Amino acid sequence: ENTENPVDSKSIKNLEPKVRHGSESMDCGISLDNSYKMDHPKMGLCIIINNKNFHKSTGMASWSGTHVDAANLRETFMNLKYEVRNKNDLLHEEVMELMRNVSKEDHSKRNSFVCVLLSHGEEEIIFETNGPIDLKKITSFFRGDCCRSLTGKPTFFITQACRGIEPDCGIEMDRGVDDGMACHNIPVEADLLRAYSTDGSWFIQSLCAMLEQCTHKLAFMHILTQVNQKVATEFESFSLDAAFNAKKQIPCIVSMLTKELYFYH
Repeated sequence: ENTENPVDSKSIKNLEPKVRHGSESMDCGISLDNSYKMDHPKMGLCIIINNKNFHKSTGMASWSGTHVDAANLRETFMNLKYEVRNKNDLLHEEVMELMRNVSKEDHSKRNSFVCVLLSHGEEEIIFETNGPIDLKKITSFFRGDCCRSLTGKPTFFITQACRGIEPDCGIEMDRGVDDGMACHNIPVEADLLRAYSTDGSWFIQSLCAMLEQCTHKLAFMHILTQVNQKVATEFESFSLDAAFNAKKQIPCIVSMLTKELYFYH
């Protein structure tokens, strides 16, 4: 006899999918209001951490051109009606204190939260001016159980940092290939999205351009897909070193959003 007590999943609500064809609506047990409400008085807070200069002990060179990306991001999110706070060349402990303090703020009158990190990095690591931080430590301050005033609201972490040294040579594509929740108890990382680039400022350039062009007609995930396409098809590296010349990159989107997000009411 099996005496184990395994963990299994159960249905919170027995929903039978109903599909109607043609012009009639489709009911699959999902609320018709499938987008985040953006009707709070304030759009939200956007924190931009821009690390350009690093301590010698890190072995990291100065991050040239990052001030241009920071300025572009500031203008873009201000145009989206965010309160933008720029922070430059922060130490490890300063970043942790900043994230802790911001997570304790009252976000109840804000629609969302954005944090942008511009720096050197590795896989799941971001470098502050005196050393690395696990990205998980930064995002953990804004989990639903840690920042209750952001629970159920979209929370974004956008990272532009080198994430390794293995180059992507790209591959020739075959031109013929086509391309209201019932449960009130939600996972602590629900409604969080992380977007990463691998190197260079292509990602930030493309993100700002797509946000300026598409916010009034596309949901945010669709905009990020457009960003991926733009970076993947329109950019490649140029270097006198053949090992790093004509290389490609693709941003990475890790989404735990539970609804569509539109940046307008």
